Amino acid sequence: MEKRGQWGSRFTFILAAIGSAVGLGNAWRFPGLAAKHGGGTFLVVYLVAMLAMGVPLLMMEISIARKFRKGAIESMRGIHKRWEPVGWAATTNAFVIVCYYAVVFAWVILMFFNSWRFADMTGNNEAAAGLFQQLTRSTFAIDGSNIPAEVLGCLVIAWGLIFLCIRNGANSVGKVVKFTVFAPVILLVIMAVKGCMMPGAEKGLAMLFVPDLNAFSDPTLWVDAVGQVFYSLSIMMAIMFAYGSYLGRDADIAADAMIIAFSDMAISVLSGIVMFSTMGGTNMLDSITDSGVATAFIVYPQAIVNLTDSGFVNATFGAIFYLMLITLAIDSAFSIVEGVSAAVSDKFHIKPKKVTISICAVCGLISIVFASQAGLAWLDIVDNWTNQINLIVIGVFECIAVGWTFSLRKVLDEINLNAKKFRMPYWWFAASVKVVSPLLLTALFVWNMVVLFGQNGGSYGGYPIWAQVIAGWIVSGFVFISGFIAKAIVNKQKKKGFVEDEVTWDGADEAVKTPVKTAVKTAPSKTAQKKKRSKKR
Repeated sequence: MEKRGQWGSRFTFILAAIGSAVGLGNAWRFPGLAAKHGGGTFLVVYLVAMLAMGVPLLMMEISIARKFRKGAIESMRGIHKRWEPVGWAATTNAFVIVCYYAVVFAWVILMFFNSWRFADMTGNNEAAAGLFQQLTRSTFAIDGSNIPAEVLGCLVIAWGLIFLCIRNGANSVGKVVKFTVFAPVILLVIMAVKGCMMPGAEKGLAMLFVPDLNAFSDPTLWVDAVGQVFYSLSIMMAIMFAYGSYLGRDADIAADAMIIAFSDMAISVLSGIVMFSTMGGTNMLDSITDSGVATAFIVYPQAIVNLTDSGFVNATFGAIFYLMLITLAIDSAFSIVEGVSAAVSDKFHIKPKKVTISICAVCGLISIVFASQAGLAWLDIVDNWTNQINLIVIGVFECIAVGWTFSLRKVLDEINLNAKKFRMPYWWFAASVKVVSPLLLTALFVWNMVVLFGQNGGSYGGYPIWAQVIAGWIVSGFVFISGFIAKAIVNKQKKKGFVEDEVTWDGADEAVKTPVKTAVKTAPSKTAQKKKRSKKR
């Protein structure tokens, strides 16, 4: 068995985790939700949700994976065999997510390559807002199967970049994140400086930071804040299990998780400064929306062409904006693939690189569906079910598994194993994993169901019911039965000699020191051969 990859340093792990957590949602969904819920009001509730749920669950996943040195599937089986299907659900859901996330990445690349077009659109909001549809030929409906060559080309580039970043697991990821984490921050700072220098920027900043006390009574504020924390930190997606499994025994998980969580929040706020100052400077504050695609590809281009009277300057800032989104998207994209790859590799004892190639190939083929003219509509449906239903249910089951059927003290000891300046208190961790997080996630799930069935009559987005069944309910069903399908495959392979790893908490440290059992027979040693010959005599 190949020696498991390991992060080159603590700094590299932190960068990789931040890169995974900080994605497109930080740049476009966070500012939109802040605008929707009274700016500073949303920031306060978001901080509360981060401390109550985000930080403890992040620590939980990283520590469990570090203990077992396994991905999501085997780590959940280590908690108890009955929970292995939850690990499979997280892994399969991540597999589905990366199929369409790669297309969003491709769209960002496409807009970057065409940002020069903004030079001839100064003050022309209609042309700027229509550029995305012109390039992608999107119908915004379940209609149209043609795949524009430009989109397909950018999709190939996107998958090529994803594979290059993770081809050697933790080793190659560690090299890439030293650029991809700092680059978007630098680009965001440049854009923030430009935005804050514009007349009217102060109105945008006041809208972002000054709280609206009346907004605290709106239940959707709390729902959106909990959801943003949950989706933003890359938890319940097999990613942090993979990244945690590459940690050494000397890692200070308690401190590292705090750094990761608050770095994620800081970059979200920086993105908010960029969005609100720019929109304030272009008199477009009323146009800010919590729809990521609309913000990045329809609304913000209108702001770009109104930044200055110089088409060249506008096009330059357009290129900077989409380059920033590229650097945000690539970390999240390859981290999802790595989470899936590590989980499957650990389960079936297959070389990680072979699994990564297979995942990129299969997901790449599936993602072509989302690159079609109807792709945006298909993406919207799948994204709603994978995030608003699947991810939340997986989170509830993980909390029940760890909080109610396992020893929280053992997990907390793993978190605080090398804690120095900060130790996670038992009351905080236990309250979050056992009570607060599962209740908040259950409430979020119930709210989503009320909106879907109570307010919208069981239909989402006005799409055909058959499309919602295929891309929504059937996909969700597959996510949650994937573990049972995998179990049947494993049982069949056992008859052919396959041997599952023994994964237990108390035996995890010993398992690291000894080779994993496999079905491959090795040649007997010379000593064993001599003993065998002596017995025959």
